[in-house]
Amino acid sequence: MPVVDVPETPVATGAPRVPVPPARPFLHILGAHLRETFFPDDPFRAVAREDGHGRRAVAALRYLFPCLQWLPCYTLGALRSDLIAGVTVASLAVPQGISYAKLADLPPIMGLYSSFVPALVYAVMGSSRDLAVGTTAVGSLLFPALLGKEAPPAENPELYMHLAFTATFFAGVFQTGLGILRLGFVVDFLSQAAIVGFMGGAATVVCLQQLKGLLGLQHFTRATDVVAVMRAVFSQTHHWRWESLVLGCCCLIFLLMTRFFSKRRPRLFWVSAAAPLASLVVGSIFVYLIHGQNHGIEVIGNLKKGINPSSAKSLILSPPHMMVALKTGIITGLIGLAEGIAVGRSFAMSKNYHVDNNKEMVAFGLANIVGSCTSCYLTTGPFSRSAVNVNAGCKTAMSNAVMAVAVAVTLLFLTPLFHYTPLVVLSAIIISAMLGVFDFPAAVRLWKVDKLDFCACLGACLGVVLDNIGIGLSIAVGISVVRILLFVARPRTTALGKMPNSTMYRRMDQYAMAESVPGVLVLQVDAPIFFANASYLRERISRWINEEEERIKATCEQSLQCVVLDMGAVAGIDTSGTKLIEDLSKSLHMKNIQIALANPGSEVMKKLDMSKVLMRIDDEWIFQKVGDACDYTLLNCKIATVQHNIV
Repeated sequence: MPVVDVPETPVATGAPRVPVPPARPFLHILGAHLRETFFPDDPFRAVAREDGHGRRAVAALRYLFPCLQWLPCYTLGALRSDLIAGVTVASLAVPQGISYAKLADLPPIMGLYSSFVPALVYAVMGSSRDLAVGTTAVGSLLFPALLGKEAPPAENPELYMHLAFTATFFAGVFQTGLGILRLGFVVDFLSQAAIVGFMGGAATVVCLQQLKGLLGLQHFTRATDVVAVMRAVFSQTHHWRWESLVLGCCCLIFLLMTRFFSKRRPRLFWVSAAAPLASLVVGSIFVYLIHGQNHGIEVIGNLKKGINPSSAKSLILSPPHMMVALKTGIITGLIGLAEGIAVGRSFAMSKNYHVDNNKEMVAFGLANIVGSCTSCYLTTGPFSRSAVNVNAGCKTAMSNAVMAVAVAVTLLFLTPLFHYTPLVVLSAIIISAMLGVFDFPAAVRLWKVDKLDFCACLGACLGVVLDNIGIGLSIAVGISVVRILLFVARPRTTALGKMPNSTMYRRMDQYAMAESVPGVLVLQVDAPIFFANASYLRERISRWINEEEERIKATCEQSLQCVVLDMGAVAGIDTSGTKLIEDLSKSLHMKNIQIALANPGSEVMKKLDMSKVLMRIDDEWIFQKVGDACDYTLLNCKIATVQHNIV
């Protein structure tokens, strides 16, 4: 028999291509998974590396109270910067607080209360150096939208106020619970697209609601959709007050001009920051001088002097009203977290430091729990105040304490000065603030980058504008969850081809020069394989194989010999996934087609080994690289061809 030169095997065949990791006790595996899920940042490493119980106790206190990280090295220079920033933010917080409290259908003084106590709590517990704590327009709008049916503010203001305190308490408990349980990732389920759309829609609704103040209307609809608001506006044209409209438009133009001026000259940021307070003062003086009440210009009236009174006994913790407060607290707490954490994270990235989401949740939660017991309603980290805080040169969270002291001085001595503050000026301040919430560049970017994200953004916005806040929020959350489910349940599978003059394999739909390997179909799975997508992957891989066989039949190429699954992106697999691989191996074996796995991870190998799937596939068809699998398949084809020719 003649001697035949057989090509050498490019890969060793006597051992598995990929090792199976050694077995570990179940509790060790469970502990590792829990640590990765809830403690990905290893928060206790700073405590563990200290020597001695005393030093570890101090490190633990620094972790629990972030203010202890910067207080020991606090300097006079930092104090000077924080004083300037705190006073500057306070000049914005006073008019905004009063305005947002009116938007929430709560007594105006509660807006000032909410800028005092929660800011002190955050100064101690917060991990962001830049956030300025206070009320927000969207949160203020949610309170009458969610609580108004249970306790109409005009008919039962006391019950409504007590429900607002209770909802704030539940929001704080919810936020603190998420932080303590290390569930900060829950906020990430609200996609950026959904948040942009929801905030834009909410800003539109807030602006439309301010038409009541601008036009001096006494009665207005409680609905928030654009149709109802427009109907309420144009059905009362005979009640429009031109005096109120002129004063409101003048204030709004002034506020917008100062904002434009400050954007053109960033060093003069204080101009736009002080503009709301200036318009409040000038408007009050003007109304006092002309006796504006006699001309249809409504004013705030008396504001109670003194710091926050206790409201702990006002919390409603029993049926029948408790459930609506609980629902409102969870919704507003989630929205507040999403806004506050997003703002804090953006400023932290620009200054190159880290903000702990879980610490922020605890800080916001405790601020709201304490606030609910001291006559405050929902607070978070609004963008407008935080931007002013950053532009004013804040160094630490001490700026929140300075702002709180300035607000306390206002509460103790200056509240009588706001008696003649016109409501129309508050409406102008709210509209000016809301125009900054519209993130048109982000919407344009969504349209250019991802049309589905833009549709999610548009759907959330239209839900708020055309129906109500609850529907818009449901659409925002629903779209985010559906997108997650689609990514998980419908993972991408792509065919890979060999790059010319290289051993690399790349996606054929992306690289035009990538070439298919004769007799081999290489498929890449881009997600973990588990019960939610196993059925889809079974159908999709079968379709890939059928299409490849039809293509081979049409072009008279070499028959399909092997299907290689690139498992590099498969981070995990469950019993449904192992059953998929087993069933696929059986069906291909019936067609005399071999299945090969390339680059499976340790968890995948362990699960396949324990389920006896590796035994069915055979160890020699498990490879470290796609190229090894293809080369080995081609080698076997050559050997089979040579042996066939010899016979």
